[in-house]
Order: sequence, then C-alpha cells, then structure tokens
Amino acid sequence: MAKSSATFVCQSCGSTTTKWSGRCDACGEWNSIVEEVPLAAGPATKTLGASKGRSLPLSDLSGHEAPPPRTMSRLDELDRVLGGGLVPASALLVGGDPGIGKSTLLLQAAAAFANAGLKVIYISGEEASAQVRMRAARLGLRDAPVKLATETNLRDILTTLENEKPDLAIIDSIQTMWADNVSSAPGSVSQVRASAHELTSFAKRRGTSVILVGHVTKDGQIAGPRVVEHMVDTVLYFEGERGHQFRILRAVKNRFGPADEIGVFEMTGSGLAEVANPSALFLSERGDPSPGSSVFAGIEGTRPVLVEFQALVAPTPHSQPRRSVVGWDGGRLAMILAVLEARCGIPFAGLDVYLNVAGGMKVSEPAADLAVAAALLSAREDIALPAETVVFGEISLSGALRPVGQTENRLKEAQKLGFTAAIVPKGGKSVPRDGITATEIDALASFVGDVFGAG
Repeated sequence: MAKSSATFVCQSCGSTTTKWSGRCDACGEWNSIVEEVPLAAGPATKTLGASKGRSLPLSDLSGHEAPPPRTMSRLDELDRVLGGGLVPASALLVGGDPGIGKSTLLLQAAAAFANAGLKVIYISGEEASAQVRMRAARLGLRDAPVKLATETNLRDILTTLENEKPDLAIIDSIQTMWADNVSSAPGSVSQVRASAHELTSFAKRRGTSVILVGHVTKDGQIAGPRVVEHMVDTVLYFEGERGHQFRILRAVKNRFGPADEIGVFEMTGSGLAEVANPSALFLSERGDPSPGSSVFAGIEGTRPVLVEFQALVAPTPHSQPRRSVVGWDGGRLAMILAVLEARCGIPFAGLDVYLNVAGGMKVSEPAADLAVAAALLSAREDIALPAETVVFGEISLSGALRPVGQTENRLKEAQKLGFTAAIVPKGGKSVPRDGITATEIDALASFVGDVFGAG
C-alpha cells in the first residue's frame, strides 16, 4: 500500500505531524491541526514537490526609494545613452558588427571609469594581452589604471572577480566564454545562456557592474538566445557603416534610463571622438539644394537630430522595378509609394526607386514619412525643395497627415542650424518660434500641389 506524503500543521504552534488528530500534542490546542497542501503536484524530481520556501517580504507601491547612485565617465555621449552614468550592480550587453569599434569604445570607457575612481578589470577572451596593450597605446590610454586579463574559463573569471572585488568588469566577449558544467562548445546557445546567467547573477550578488560584449548575426541581432537580452538591465547596439566615420551607440533597452537614446561618435585615428552636435555632422556634406533631397527633423530618444534623405527615381530597364532602401524600412517605403499613387495620382510604375539616409544613420520614426515623400517627389519631378526647409510628419493610408510629438524641439534644433522654414502636419502642438516659419498642411495631396504643383 502506498505511503501517504500528506503533512498536518498546527496553526497555533507550527508543529507538524504525519496524521490528523483533534488535539495538538505540542501545545494542547484543540482543532488547530490542518492538512497542508503540497506546493506542486507530482514527483519532487520533476516538480517543486511538497517542500516550501520562505515567505517574501511585501511592500506597498507608495514606498519611496532614492534613485540609484551613478558614476559619470565624463564621456558625455556614453553617459547620455546609459541614462546619466553607470549604475552599480548593473549588467549591460553591447552588440555590434565585427570591426565596428566595440572593443575600442569599451577600452576608452574602461579608462574613463577608472580615471573617475572605479576599480576596473578588462577581461578579453578574443585577443591577447599584447594586442589590447597596443590598442591602449594607440588610444593614448597606456597610463589608465585598468587591470587586464585574458581568459575564457568562466569559473576562473568568477573566482578572479570574487577575489579582486572590482567596481566594473568588462567581458569581451560573451560568445567566447565557456562554463565547465555545460557540455557544449563555446559560443553555443547553452554556453552563452549559462555564462550570461552566471555573470548577471554575480553582478547582482556582489555589487559589481558587468559589461558584456556580444556578436551579432547577419540580421543585426545579438547572436545567441534572446533570453540574454532579458537577463541584463541594458542592451546597447553599436551601429555604423564601414564607409562612414560616424558610429552610433543606441540603447534599445534600459531599466535605468530612456530607451532609443543615441550617442554619436566619430572614428578617428586616435579612437572614437564624441560628437556634441550630430545634426551638424550629418548635414556637413550637404551642398546646395538638389532634386531628390530633403531634410528631416527627427527625435532619437530625448535628442532632436536632423538628417538628410536622398532619393533617386529613374526609368527601369527591367520588367520588375527595383526598390532599394538604406537606413529606413523598406516596407514603409512601399506604403508611401502606394499612397502617392492611390491618393495623389502619382504613379511610380516602371521606375526604379532608391532611398538613402545620408551619413549612415538609421531612422525608424514614422514622422519621417513626409520627408521621404518629399524626397521621392523631388526626384521624380526634378524639382528641388526650397532651401533651408525641414520636413516632418506621419502619413496615413488615407493620405492625411498626422501630427507628431515634440514639434517644438524639432523646430528649435532646425532653427539652431540655420533653417528658416518648416513643413509640418496641421494640428500639432507647436509653439510659434521667431526666425522659423512653419507651414501646416493637412493632407498629402495638398503638399503635392502646394510644393511641387503636381498631382
């Protein structure tokens, strides 16, 4: 006969017995013994079983806690993306294409945090110590108080961090780490998940901030399981084109600051230099107004940024016209072309369409719809937009223009760079500014007729 695993607990004194009785033998209370329900049904080897854990302390939502302390690196662009500095016991994941400058950025960040008073350890699993020292010498960081090690064994790394007790540990990269309790090759899904879990748990347990470097796939996503991005507090992507000197550090997740914040750097011979005014940099190579060009006033995180959209429309020699996009969503370009044809009567059949965001910038904001439409119409009609004019607005499938947020900040940035006119959707919450004239338009058809005289 199977033995019962039920447990009976006295509600007065907490003593346990294997059977029920009317009177507790420990405290003498009557009718105080109750059968305790197991925590989970099923065998203990497959479920939690009958064993119970400790009860957690609960608090109210009205409780007030001071914001976490932060350490500034004095690299303003990096501090901006982090939300105001490095938070103790936080875990960060930095991804980017090979050779884009991740190791250069983190070595400069390690030196900056070390000079700010933190104890920093840089552990490289991809390069030898001599290579890291050569990079440090090229960047002028030879005298920075950063401790260096090269290792891929996770157990040895955690033991070293446990003994040294640093304030910041940089692991380059998470794909090269391997845990000896996981029977798979370094870089596999199991190894990446286990290594990220152990390093993140160490950061929370010991109060050490950990920065992990992650490789990306051909689609631009961080290689390995997506659960790694859920484990860490902050996910940063280091973006840029090999042919441009601009590099953009973008926060796609940040538990301690705004997401979608960007920091702009310029790759130079002596490392990454901060760009205090990215709008001026992205527009620095823009010459006289020409057909197919429009300037978009966008918002990246909390920062207004002006970029140039370039379009080329030409007759196609093929049966299927080409639609090539760099720096913007190709599906959204198809939508804009369809709206122009269906609502404004401007066909693009038989025409190749090429769209590019100048400077290697990637734009995902719907407010760029009107700037894209302006560049396409300008290229098709061979008419340049008015000089010193910025454009922004979201286009709906009905052809109406929808207002966008932070209009005032966009106009302020445009005015700062010398623009005197703006084409904006009607109904936006904007405050008239001296020195810049905002023309409000309620529909795409009106924009086509007023600006280009087409449609």
